[in-house]
Amino acid sequence: MANSLAGEVAYTLRGLGDVEVRRFFAGSSLRLGGVQFAFVMKGVLYLRVNDLTRGKFEDAGCKPFSYAGGDRKMTVASYYEAPADVMEDPSMLRRWVRDAHRAAIQAKSAGRRGWQRRAKRT
Repeated sequence: MANSLAGEVAYTLRGLGDVEVRRFFAGSSLRLGGVQFAFVMKGVLYLRVNDLTRGKFEDAGCKPFSYAGGDRKMTVASYYEAPADVMEDPSMLRRWVRDAHRAAIQAKSAGRRGWQRRAKRT
């Protein structure tokens, strides 16, 4: 099911570039230009968010990805479920994915800068 949804989403996004679907834990990840911007888990698409985009997910009533981690619930606040209306409208999905891809690129870039700063201190 997850792989099927990931394939459908990748097909819908084909105009954005070569969207790659890869195995990701019990689901599938979606990558564009080598950058993961989304994943599908248990039939739900989760998109990468940042401080600029998180609010629109919350306004749409979407929740961040979470899973059971031992005796507690773990929340991954950097990925939120895609709104149902976005999933039903290909052009809207492409807009939200562009934002998710930008958020993923920014996060990847910020991580590299942090690593470079730490490396210089050593």
